This record gives sequence, structure tokens and C-alpha cells, in this order.
Amino acid sequence: MRRRIGIAGQGAWGRALAHVAAEAGHDVRHWRRGEPADRLAGCDCLILAVPAQAVREVAGAIAGAVFAGQPVIIAAKGIERGTGKFLNRIVSETLPGARAMVLSGPSFAADVMRGLPTAVVLAGPTLAEAGEWAQALSVTTFRIYNSDDVTGVEIGGALKNVLAIACGISDGRKLGDSARAALTTRGFAELMRFGRALQARPETLIGLSGLGDLLLTCASRQSRNFAFGHAIGEGRSVTEALASSPGVVEGACTVKIAHELAMRHGVDMPIVAAVHAIVDAQAAPAEEIAKLLARPPGHEIR
Repeated sequence: MRRRIGIAGQGAWGRALAHVAAEAGHDVRHWRRGEPADRLAGCDCLILAVPAQAVREVAGAIAGAVFAGQPVIIAAKGIERGTGKFLNRIVSETLPGARAMVLSGPSFAADVMRGLPTAVVLAGPTLAEAGEWAQALSVTTFRIYNSDDVTGVEIGGALKNVLAIACGISDGRKLGDSARAALTTRGFAELMRFGRALQARPETLIGLSGLGDLLLTCASRQSRNFAFGHAIGEGRSVTEALASSPGVVEGACTVKIAHELAMRHGVDMPIVAAVHAIVDAQAAPAEEIAKLLARPPGHEIR
């Protein structure tokens, strides 16, 4: 069934999702900041394809076009810095009549635009709602699975960006494939502990939005987060590495609040703490790596 899909944001990911929606046979309407909200009036579904830290502002800007019960799909990955709130909660607060959903998973906009096979997950308030829109927006090369674990899908998307920075730093310092594999695996253990503390389901975190996205972003220079970390590992300052990025580095925006939430919930996350020290406190990567290597060995699974 042909529907009208509104997309807020015209960055690489917004354009990629617009491409998918059009390929699925839908009428696509675009909106960017500064334009009137009524450009999105009458849409059956809205997609917020903007940076995580802009979600609150953009949701407020388009509020006049949102009707009660309207699906609003969040296609950003992060945690709001000032409040520590996840993005679905921000949308629910800013657009109280909307049905907030979250789209996440291992996906590069360039791959989607080229029609390369990609699989992601859409989480909503119910499996039925998520399934309806997953089916509506799926095409042959862009498969969307459904979930009702919104918290788990958000955690996977937000934390993998931080962990990708760590792997980028490791590669930038030429520490080798074994080190990157260890960081990815131990980083996933941190992600699981964090998710458990916030009542996410373990099966969600071993899926596309957690493990799947982590594997992609921790090993590819296509990832802005990995590339940002790689630049730091090569010796650039955080400021220089950010300036050289072609877009927003979500992990750099998320790491401080992720670290604060870990401390608040009593979750041991040494890799996240190390990235926080490097990105937010200008700690030397060599010193943080030495601290990680000096940690006493313990039980692998806990």
C-alpha cells in the first residue's frame, strides 16, 4: 500500500532512507531545519534522520505536523547529553501523541544508496506496530526486522559508537588485529552489562542493533566513529580529529553521558571510561591503553 512518508533531515542517512522509502513505493516528503512544519502535514509516518543531539529540537520544530497516534521513527543513535535520556523518551515527551519507534542496526548510508544487502531492526511499542512499518519500508536489499525492545535497540545503537572509537584508536596506533578483536569482544561485554542494568533484553543486544552494529563499526573506516578514533590513534588531537570528520561523530557526543550513566548504575565499563578520558579530558591514549592492560585478569563472563 502506497503511503506518505515524511523525512526530517537531509544528511546522508536521511537521503538513504528516502531512497529506500521511494523504492518501497511510497510518496516521500522532505523537511529540513528552518522550513515550515506543514511540509510534513498529512504524512502517514515521520522519520527523524538527524543527529542524536538534535532530536529534541527537531521534534519540537515539527510538532505542528504530528497527529495523535502517528508513528515517528527515530533513525539516530545516541543519548541526550544534558539529561541522559534515550531518544524514544525525548520524542515521547516532545510529541506526546506520537508512537515513537527506533530504527537501528549495521548499516552505512553509502551501502544502502548503492543497493547493497543490509539488515536492520525497527523497535516499537508493540511487535505488531513495529512489524507493520518494518514490512512497509523493507525492500529486497534493505531488510527490516521487528522488535518491541525499544530500550535494547537504543542501547546497542548508542554504545557501539563509543566502542568503535576505542577500536579506531587501537588501529591508529597499529596495535594489530588481535587487539581490535579483544576490544570489540570486551566492549560487547560492557554493552551487555550496561543493557542488563537498564533492563534491556540480552537477545536484543546479541542481535542487529547490538552485536551486529558493533562488528560493522569497529572494523571499518567508513564508520565516522572508527575513523575519528583512528585519527586520534595516529596522533591528532580530538579537535583536529573532529574537524577532519565529514559529519557528526555520534560516539564523541555520547561517551560522556554513557560514562556518567554507567557510574550512576554501578556498571563496570573500563573501555568506555578510557574513551571518555581521551575524548573529554584530553588524556593521552598511551596512558589509557596502559591502564586497560594493567587491569587484573578476572572471570570472562559476568
